[in-house]
Amino acid sequence: MPVLTTDAESETGIPKSLSNEPPSETMEEIEHTCPQPRLTLTAPAPFADETSCQCQAPHEKLTIAQARLGTPVDRPVRVYADGIFDLFHSGHARALMQAKTLFPNSYLLVGVCSDDLTHKFKGFTVMNEAERYEALRHCRYVDEVIRDAPWTLTPEFLEKHKIDFVAHDDIPYSSAGSDDVYKHIKEAGMFVPTQRTEGISTSDIITRIVRDYDVYARRNLQRGYTAKELNVSFINEKKYRFQNQVDKMKEKVKNVEERSKEFVNRVEEKSHDLIQKWEEKSREFIGNFLELFGPDGAWKQMFQERSSRMLQALSPKQSPVSSPTRSRSPSRSPSPTFSWLPIKTSPPSSPKAASASISSLSEGDEDEK
Repeated sequence: MPVLTTDAESETGIPKSLSNEPPSETMEEIEHTCPQPRLTLTAPAPFADETSCQCQAPHEKLTIAQARLGTPVDRPVRVYADGIFDLFHSGHARALMQAKTLFPNSYLLVGVCSDDLTHKFKGFTVMNEAERYEALRHCRYVDEVIRDAPWTLTPEFLEKHKIDFVAHDDIPYSSAGSDDVYKHIKEAGMFVPTQRTEGISTSDIITRIVRDYDVYARRNLQRGYTAKELNVSFINEKKYRFQNQVDKMKEKVKNVEERSKEFVNRVEEKSHDLIQKWEEKSREFIGNFLELFGPDGAWKQMFQERSSRMLQALSPKQSPVSSPTRSRSPSRSPSPTFSWLPIKTSPPSSPKAASASISSLSEGDEDEK
């Protein structure tokens, strides 16, 4: 295999071992001893200074097409991704996943910049460098973590870690007096772009915290943090504690309202059941009443039967229509009948009327006899 000189550099500043120029010397083949990708996830990824690549075999230049075809077969493709990785989130993990899966057989090295470099070129961080190193070690896609990574990748750094490709999003990253710190990597054909995850970033998370600062300060005061630890003034501390008390009262009122609503719902359910049972009983009562007292009810029939029985008892069919006359006793003579009321007679208006009245009187006397 070809021998690559480590001191010679190309016009782009990349070592000739990583450029497209053919090597000038040759040497016999040496087996690659590069670290292999992690096959188990029972331990965190190692640091680069603990397991640096001591492979003596020449590190030939690869193209992206060759790497995607799975060559070389005797070693993994070493992909490098760097960043600050403050407040490690799903956007970071997704970018590292893309870098890890660029090629069939890849070894992902992740460089994390120190606090000094970050504060100098970008700004203050929430997590310190040790915390950010540990966060990267426990990402499943990372095979090796490089601490105190350089802000701008130098040829010496690329050669030391035998880096084949650099993965990062394609947006120009202007910093340290450069329009794009990855410009020379792109010109050397070693840059592989990844896609950013929209809607999530460290700046977005910090913006949420700043926006809801009062809420988080009150929450941490309630959890036992002191005002000094939170850098909160005496007046603000008293204000936050008062607001916490108000929130507790609101929560109690809310709980009482919810319980009262549950009680009212239970009462309504029971009232609905009672009303339904009452309606059923009332329908049953009305039906029984109609059966008993309706036009064709049993009560009417019973009343008719009893009334007919009473009528029969009062006037049986066997009794005579008129009562029998008592026989007159021979020893007693009938008592004469007297008319106590005076009979007023008017004089006849004519001789014919007078004769008619006389005849009627005579007939009456005959009847009495």
